Amino acid sequence: MEFKPLIEIAAEFLDAAGVVVIVVGAVISAAAAAVRYVRNRDPETYPRFRRQLGRSILLGLELLVGADIVRTVAVVPSFDSVIVLALIVLIRTFLSFSLELEITGRWPWQKKSEATPAAAEA
Repeated sequence: MEFKPLIEIAAEFLDAAGVVVIVVGAVISAAAAAVRYVRNRDPETYPRFRRQLGRSILLGLELLVGADIVRTVAVVPSFDSVIVLALIVLIRTFLSFSLELEITGRWPWQKKSEATPAAAEA
């Protein structure tokens, strides 16, 4: 069997896994938030929902970046595809850092002791 079709299948699997993680995470986060709000009218429902949803999106983005890397490096290693990969990784890295700041209240490179109160609530 050829190598390229196997790599393409692996990349498609990672793409699908990333999308599934985001969608399932969104559904579970929304359902948990709805139950929490209906049961106790907890004022922390929305911030907890955002943190849970952000975690799902972060994990899904990691899988999608992995798929892009596999596809670009193993299947079509041209200069143009590497430039496109670099742009995709740059954009997704910015999104990941932004989500991490939203979820924990600190940048990924900051120590946990420097965290703001939002991190303690997670």
